[in-house]
Amino acid sequence: MTNSNGKTMIDLTIRLETPADHPLVSQINEAAFEQKDEAQLIVALREEGALRLSLIAILEGQLVGHIMFSDLPITRDDLIVDGVALAPMAVLPEYQNKGIGSALVREGIEICQILGVEAIVVLGHPKFYPRFGFAPKLAALLTSPFKEVGNAFMALELKEKTLSQGGQVHYAKAFAI
Repeated sequence: MTNSNGKTMIDLTIRLETPADHPLVSQINEAAFEQKDEAQLIVALREEGALRLSLIAILEGQLVGHIMFSDLPITRDDLIVDGVALAPMAVLPEYQNKGIGSALVREGIEICQILGVEAIVVLGHPKFYPRFGFAPKLAALLTSPFKEVGNAFMALELKEKTLSQGGQVHYAKAFAI
């Protein structure tokens, strides 16, 4: 694996989170976001049973990154699209800008495709997520409590034309905290 400077990073492993990882996942999110909100969101999503996928990144034996996907049904008429929300994604500050976050996003998208997820929605940095195919234009078709954030609200179709006719997103209750 290479970082953003083209240098090779050895020994990066991405795997499913286990309960033993929970304390470190909280620490990573608190350090990356410089607050406890995202760590509290993770706990609430687990408790609600809304967690779909949670991955961690380990570099040279140290847990350095985390990404979570939670259930996000998208409804339109009588149709329910199998969607997920990507949130949060965090990398320890001293390991940021080395390709770890990108590796987590790519792996997460790949696993979501295998799981049959049809769409992913993210509220994130508009200069980071488009490189993976996320688009504000696609998210603009959706009704969401986060539409007022402009280009930070983005969507990615894993199944072609899944979102082309819009829909209403239904975030887990934990996001209202």
